[in-house]
Amino acid sequence: MTLLHPFLVGTGLFMFVLMLPLMYRVVLGPTALDRIMAINMVGTKTAVLLVIIGQIFDRAGMFVDFALAYALLNFMGSLAAARYFRRTRQVKPALNPDSQPEAGGQAA
Repeated sequence: MTLLHPFLVGTGLFMFVLMLPLMYRVVLGPTALDRIMAINMVGTKTAVLLVIIGQIFDRAGMFVDFALAYALLNFMGSLAAARYFRRTRQVKPALNPDSQPEAGGQAA
């Protein structure tokens, strides 16, 4: 066991602890976009944890491939979810006081 092993374990545990506040945001986020952002951050930290685990088990090459694939899927999922919510969200046009329609019908 090298001196790097305890450092990597500590770093992995620290990354996991950093995910706990994000889980709070995923569960109780005020909007769907906040939840998507929190899930994206958890996915990014998970990809970093995969690289750390690969380094701990001396199989970094294999785990880096897994981490890259996971990060790509995480990114694509976040884009798809954000696009879905953007399309389904009700957008009310802002009315300019100068461009309000007249009460009598069409303008002459």
